[in-house]
Amino acid sequence: MAEVVGEQVLYSGRVFDVVRHKVRLPNGRVSIRDFVKHPGAVAIVAVTSSGEVVLVRQYRHAAGEELLELPAGTLELGEQPIECARRELLEETGYVADELVELFRCFLAPGYSSEVMYFYLAKGLREAEERPEEHEVSEALLLPIDEALKMIERGGIRDSKTVAGLLYYTFFVRDNSSPRR
Repeated sequence: MAEVVGEQVLYSGRVFDVVRHKVRLPNGRVSIRDFVKHPGAVAIVAVTSSGEVVLVRQYRHAAGEELLELPAGTLELGEQPIECARRELLEETGYVADELVELFRCFLAPGYSSEVMYFYLAKGLREAEERPEEHEVSEALLLPIDEALKMIERGGIRDSKTVAGLLYYTFFVRDNSSPRR
């Protein structure tokens, strides 16, 4: 394991920082590692009792286009992932869930980012008043899960968290009747 022997913040932004670590590698050599320091995020696989998944269509500036995605968002300072999932589900879709179950967590891009994403299954969905964040412009929509899977296959859904979340749900939850955790 590498030992951090120095740290410099190269950029500090609203959502993440770019950090430079000076690290001593297991072989004794010292190396520089630049990475994005991110607080973590959540994604919610929200499936209705009739088998429709709640997705969000929103413009993503870095991609230069609108993408179809699972509801998701970044953890606020001190916020627990499950609370972030509750907040984001309501803000982005107008739904609340009777229960949230953690499905899995993973690094999104460990080669250059510390971001861990927590995936939750939302059970017992009910409509509430939508409360989108001021800087977000999104549209929530319901899509049969099998149609969403076809869209992944055809390239219509290209967001990695959405692909991972829907495939995980399909292969480990829906087809096995209960989440792993």
